[in-house]
Amino acid sequence: MANLVYKRVSTDQQSTARQNLVLDEAGIEDPVVFEEDPGTSSRLHPLQRPKFRALLDYARPGDTVHISEMFRLVRGTGHILDVLDVLHRDQVALRIHDGAFSAMDLTARHPRTGELLSTVKFMVQTLAAAGELQRDLQRELTYDGLRAAEAKGNKGGRRPAVAAATIGTVRTAYLEGRSIAALARDHGVSRGAIRTAVADLLPDHNAIAQEDSPAPELPVALDMPGKVADFLRASDLEPAERAALDQGVTVRRGQGYTLRVSATPAVHRQLLDRCQPLDGTQGGPAIPAQRKARREYENRVNAIPAPTGA
Repeated sequence: MANLVYKRVSTDQQSTARQNLVLDEAGIEDPVVFEEDPGTSSRLHPLQRPKFRALLDYARPGDTVHISEMFRLVRGTGHILDVLDVLHRDQVALRIHDGAFSAMDLTARHPRTGELLSTVKFMVQTLAAAGELQRDLQRELTYDGLRAAEAKGNKGGRRPAVAAATIGTVRTAYLEGRSIAALARDHGVSRGAIRTAVADLLPDHNAIAQEDSPAPELPVALDMPGKVADFLRASDLEPAERAALDQGVTVRRGQGYTLRVSATPAVHRQLLDRCQPLDGTQGGPAIPAQRKARREYENRVNAIPAPTGA
């Protein structure tokens, strides 16, 4: 059974040194580490964070997720319960090594109903609510302090690098073809300050996705039978298809193997179409083992849930 370690910091000025110390003291054997990019916000739901999604795709029943403290993974009550439901569904244990949750078995379920024990749920909600209360109080005190400073004539935040009186001149010069670098030199400010002043005039400003545009597909990890993988590796593939195969994880199954491929549903469907000849429906000879392997992959691709709102 694998030991999966998850790490995260909230800003790119922070480090994982404290987390490393706690986890090293825990003596975790053969850890498989998943660390979010620096600055991954705690406001982003854990199930939407790239590395935690990769961890869940990698995990198998009986594995254990290790974190130094609960708030490295979740913040709000809803996030905690969502994560516990997913871990329970996938039969993955959770071990917290420091903080208020470290003495609790958060995966404990009722033996008959399978629901989270009421005592565990109560403690999770209580401790999470206390954390939320602390952050809310900090925000309120900060807001009160800013209002008091504003009443005295002081405004918070950094002063704009481009003076308000010259913004119109900067924008006009930009529309007349003056480059951002030249404008920055002319006004003695950074290029970022000029970009801020002309943000709505930049070429990519209108490239922002509309609210009603479909959400991008998220990668899905599927086990591809080895016979299918061998056939596809010898085929002429698109770059995205080839990359998905090259990044797959080999899992030994007796004398054979499967390739755990993480790709969007669209790429999985393209790969499925590529191995159509294994079915013997395009004039070539069909080998029963290969046809069976393709059918297994087809069943897994077809089982991918349709996107919400589709």
